[in-house]
Amino acid sequence: MENKELGTLYIVATPIGNLDDITLRAIKILNMVDIIAAEDTRHSLKLLNHLEISKPLISYHRHNEEIKKDILIKKLKEGKDIALISDAGTPGICDPGEEIIKKCIEEDIRIIPIPGACAMINALISSGISTREFIFLGFLPLNKKSRKEKLKEIEEINKTIILYEAPHKLKNTLLDLKEILNDREIVLARELTKIHEEFVRENIDILIEKAEEFKGEIVLIIEGNKQVRENKLNELTLEEHYKFYESQGLNKKDIIKKIAKDRNVNKNEIYQNFI
Repeated sequence: MENKELGTLYIVATPIGNLDDITLRAIKILNMVDIIAAEDTRHSLKLLNHLEISKPLISYHRHNEEIKKDILIKKLKEGKDIALISDAGTPGICDPGEEIIKKCIEEDIRIIPIPGACAMINALISSGISTREFIFLGFLPLNKKSRKEKLKEIEEINKTIILYEAPHKLKNTLLDLKEILNDREIVLARELTKIHEEFVRENIDILIEKAEEFKGEIVLIIEGNKQVRENKLNELTLEEHYKFYESQGLNKKDIIKKIAKDRNVNKNEIYQNFI
């Protein structure tokens, strides 16, 4: 059970660009807490000044996470309430936060998420690529071996894939992806919620050609490998194949058409099995 005499750690999502995207609840929490732990205190101060909020700030980023984690836990054990914020978006998603959250769980310290902006979700829902199933891979590894393994994973994934990338590394990433994507759909989203927000829906060759023109925070939305999906479906029994499409709400006629297409057979052949 959580100890109610301890402080609470609030995981507070902040705007990814447009300052109007802060939630009323986030403002309330930032006003209420004793301390704000920020990835970059100078950056976060701009937001806090905009909101006319003045609170003690503690720097909490990737390079001091191990030391500052213990300091924050000590403050929480003293009964202080702390809001954890990153430079933009939701803490813990490619931003510091995971370690302090794990430690709070170990110490029975209450954690409350305060939802808000998240770049990958906004990019996905605006991409036009399937949102039914997706996988978020963050930034590709820099290590050559790890990167090669991750690219191989991307090649075989049959779900929509979401990647983050920095503009100065974009061209190399696109060149690596070109080797495995073939004709798969890809959408580049950049500067989400900001004045230069843009969704670029072009084939990967054009994206590579224009790569050095793209500035700001970048999200890549990549269509899953349809061939892998079809091969996996064809490994199912006919009954399992039928139930797969039935679970998606399709009627019998449409299910039979899809199964026939997946298996490259006449639909009458499939129909005979479900009379």
